This record gives sequence, structure tokens and C-alpha cells, in this order.
Amino acid sequence: MLSKGQKINDRYEIVKSIGEGGMANVYLAKDTILNRNVAVKVLRGDLSGDDKFIRRFQREALAVSNLSHPNIVEVYDVGEEDGEHYIVMEYIDGKTLKQLLKKRETLTLTEVIDIMTQLTDGIAHAHESYIIHRDIKPQNIMIEDDGRVKITDFGIAMALNATQLTQTNSVMGSVHYLPPEQASGKSATVKSDIYSLGIMMYELITGSVPFKGDNAVEIALKHMKDKIPSIRKQDPSIPQSVENILLKATAKNPRNRYDSAKEMHEDLLVCLSEEHANDKKVSFVYPENDFDSAEEITTAAPKKKAPKVVEKPREETEEITEELVKEIKPEDLEEDEDFMEEPKKKNTLLIVLACFFLLLLIAGGIFWLLMTGDTKEAKVPDIVGKTITEAEDILTEAGFVYDIKEKNSDTVEEGTVIKTSPKAGSTRKKGDKIIIYESIGGTYHYLENYVGSDYNETKAKLQLYGINVLIEKKDVEDKEKYKGKEDIIIAQSPEFDEKAEKVLIEEGDNITLYIPNIVNEYPDMVNEGWTLSDVVAFAGEYKLNLVVTDSAGNTIPGSKYSNFNKNTIIEQSRPVGDAIIEGITLKIKLNATYEEPKPSSEAETTE
Repeated sequence: MLSKGQKINDRYEIVKSIGEGGMANVYLAKDTILNRNVAVKVLRGDLSGDDKFIRRFQREALAVSNLSHPNIVEVYDVGEEDGEHYIVMEYIDGKTLKQLLKKRETLTLTEVIDIMTQLTDGIAHAHESYIIHRDIKPQNIMIEDDGRVKITDFGIAMALNATQLTQTNSVMGSVHYLPPEQASGKSATVKSDIYSLGIMMYELITGSVPFKGDNAVEIALKHMKDKIPSIRKQDPSIPQSVENILLKATAKNPRNRYDSAKEMHEDLLVCLSEEHANDKKVSFVYPENDFDSAEEITTAAPKKKAPKVVEKPREETEEITEELVKEIKPEDLEEDEDFMEEPKKKNTLLIVLACFFLLLLIAGGIFWLLMTGDTKEAKVPDIVGKTITEAEDILTEAGFVYDIKEKNSDTVEEGTVIKTSPKAGSTRKKGDKIIIYESIGGTYHYLENYVGSDYNETKAKLQLYGINVLIEKKDVEDKEKYKGKEDIIIAQSPEFDEKAEKVLIEEGDNITLYIPNIVNEYPDMVNEGWTLSDVVAFAGEYKLNLVVTDSAGNTIPGSKYSNFNKNTIIEQSRPVGDAIIEGITLKIKLNATYEEPKPSSEAETTE
């Protein structure tokens, strides 16, 4: 914890604490150079010991610092001092959206649309810069007095997701806004942010989240399996166009969601207009239950063990959020007085004796160093390209001490040596300090084997590195083998060769991912000479509703199909090449004439 009056980087003077959370502490501070209030977020001490976490935290924070949008809190500075890793941000004098909801319970529909329009505009900007928020919730949204919305906590969310940290077996972030694909263990994509936006929109309209439970796992299961409650049943005055946006944003299957936050933003701009007053309820093309079994949430082992975190009991997934600072009082800026007791008088003789023996020890140490010290010179070894561990061993063996400094590099692999100072080959005395510059990576990535992975996740991951990803469909012989696996990558270009040297792919490079082309299409039943029996079998295989008529347009009942099994098709309702969709109606016309049986008249008998 930082104290009042303490300075960071000899510039940001701490005024007071304004929030404590599971990941970082937030302070109001004074930028003494630019004379303005700032918010300083300091990484918690128990997380600052993980080097990999720190590196990712810094890179993600630096990436977010490049975002410039009126609805995103601006990041001014990122750094580290005395082991304290911090982010300096724009200070927002307003309330969190969560605080506003607690005060108002619900908002008017116009207010909701205004807030969501601003949010989707800001998130769309982040996505265009390859930044996924991953922790969208009302606690991370600030509202200024003039109604402007500000999105916070980009850097923290990105860094935590990168290391897959968990706490008490629940996903970091609030499970109330957790997308189904993340609940099932899959990676976040831009569509994950869209789902969280939809859940938050539901909460703004109704005053509560759609899914509740006794624990985090129960809530996660509901995100995966339960249908979101209808807001129009709760309030029939809400237009269908508004509910459609909510349904499309919170679709269980990501393929049924908006393709981008920008697309959602454009719908929000016009949803209350007269032209959308009579919109019909949206329907989905893909099945909504296309997810792994819910059991995997609790039984699937994580790829990497997360550090254990002991927490005090609190509500299942609620995080301590930043507190609103309404005004800075003059007394808050005054430094606390330090009261120190007057030191007691020491015994003068004891002090003199202690100093004498100390001088003897120092003199003896200097004499020993002069007699035994190695003052020979040696050349600085060439350790460029070595791992840090290898470099340390080589320098120690050569008689040098060392210090490590980190440096970004787009060409040198993370964790290896970029250069030394002084450079290799220089002559220095043994015992001199050599500065090692360690690569902490850059905007590059090594080509991996993506075959067998989900193309949505892989595409999002590669796009974060600035790599252009092309998706193409590739014909497969056994389409049945790939049913339900339409998103699985079956090939890639360039190909991955595990025996060859690593291939570096950089920002701007192109990668093509191939997925199976198993979309079944309607054949040409007329020109291929299909019979009624062929069509009946076809309709049964693809679960179609079959309607059969004769050449005059009279409907032939199913009970009479056997009478026309060998008759051929002269017309089909679905165009050749159209995708076959389960449950729709296929109409065909036969080269036959069907007469409906006339009712038999009562026989006349005479005796």
C-alpha cells in the first residue's frame, strides 16, 4: 500500500486511496509536472513476483496506451519503481455504472440506448486495434456528470487473461457477464466482449443480471444452457428492435452473434426509429446449444496451474471496485505530521569501542582483498542469443558480475540476450559489471501448427499480433466426419514443419486457415432424373418437410407416395446449390396426375 504524500517516479504524488481490488490498488494522485489529477493503478505485491505476468502486463498496458477514443479512459504512463508496477491513467470525476444502477435501480430506455451506443463505439475502436477487453461489466464503466461514458481496466483485463489466472476455482472477472465459450474453457474473442455488452444491456434495462446462482459454477452453467429471459415479457412497451439487439448480442453460439461491436453500434443508432417500429423477432441460423458438455467446466484440467490465492470470504464473484471521489478536500492534500520520540542518550564509551572494532574489520577486509583479489583483465564473452540462464553462467565463469535490463525486440526471441554493455570482445577487469539486455519480445510470433484448432480462437489470437488472417473453405471427401466440426482448421498456409527451423511471422504477414467445406447443397433433381422415392429418402436424411404435388399442382398425400415412387421430378422449390437447412420445407412437382377419390354414394338396392 502506498501512503499519502509518497511520490512515484518523482512525479506522481499520492493523495489518497480510491479503490482496492483483487488485482490492483488505485490511488488519486497529483501529476506534479502537468499539475493535474491522475489515477494511479499499482499492481498488487503478490502478483509482481511473476516475471512472465509482469512482462505481459507491461506489453498489454503499453498497447492500450495507444488507444485514443472519447469513451476509453486514457493511459498516460506505464512504469516500475522499486518493484512497484504501475499504470497512470486519466482521472474520471464521476460514478461507476454499478453505482448508478444501485442508486436508480433501472434506467429509461433512451438512457440505456445512449450508454450502449457510447460503449459499443469505444469497444469497436479497441477491437480495431486488436485489443479485447475480456472484463466488461458495470464496475469497469465510469459515467461523468455530462453523461459521457468511459471504459476502464483494459490493461489489467488483458494481462490477467494472458496468464489464465483463476481465483477460488472461478474465472477472473465477474461470472455474471461471462460468455458461454469462456465458461466452457475456450479463449476469448471479439465476440466474447459483444456477449458481455449484451448482458450488461439487459441489466441496464431490467435492473438485474439475467442469470443468478448460489455459486460461480452454477451461474456459468446458466450462461451456457439457459435461454436469456425476454425483456418484452417483463415490459411489453420495449420495441422488438431493442430486444433483437439484446438477443443477437447474447446468443449462446458465437456464430449467431454480431460479427463486430461496430455492427451492434449501428443497430443501436436506429433501433428507436419509426422504420424499425414493426421489426419481427430475430431468428438464428446456427443451433444455440453447440457447446461442450457443462461437466467440462468443473472437470477439465487447466493447461497451466494458477497460483493459489487465499481470500477472505465475500460474495461469490463480486470484485472490490474503484470508489468514487466526489471532491478533494484541502485537508486531504496536507501531509501527515511525523511524531518521533527523542532518542535516548547512548553510552559514549560503548560507541567509541564499537567504532574502533568496525574500523579494524574494514581494514582487515581491504587487506584480504588486496592480497587475494584477482585484478586480471578478461574479454567480455559473446552471449548474444543465449538464454538468460546460460548468459549468467558464462559471465560468472569469466569472473564478471552482471545486471539485467529488459528491452523490446521484434527480432530476438523473448527470454534471450539482445546485446551486452560493454559489447562482446571488449577488455574489462574481472569483477566489473556487465549489463545484459534481455528481450521481452515484440510484435512478432512464431508459426505454430494450427491444424485441429478452432479457427475463431486462432484468428483472434493471430490478429492481436497484427497478422492478416484469411479463412477459406476446403472440400473434404468424408463430410460426415466433419459434421459439428465446421470451425476446425484442417490445413494452413504457410504449412508448419516441426523438423524445420522456427518460422517468424510478423505484423502485416498473411496466413490462410482452411476449414472443411461441408455445407450440403440442393442437387439438380430435375436434370439428374430423381424419382419420388429418391426425394423421400433425401428429405428424411436432412430432416426436411416434404410437400409433393402432381403436374397440375394438386397435393399428393403421404399415404399415396408409394403409388408414385417411380415418377420423376419436373420441378423443385429450392434452387440448385442452395444450402440445405434442417427443418425447412421442400416442394416438388411430379410428372404425374393425381385424382382425389370421390366420396362413394350410398348403393341403391331393390328387392
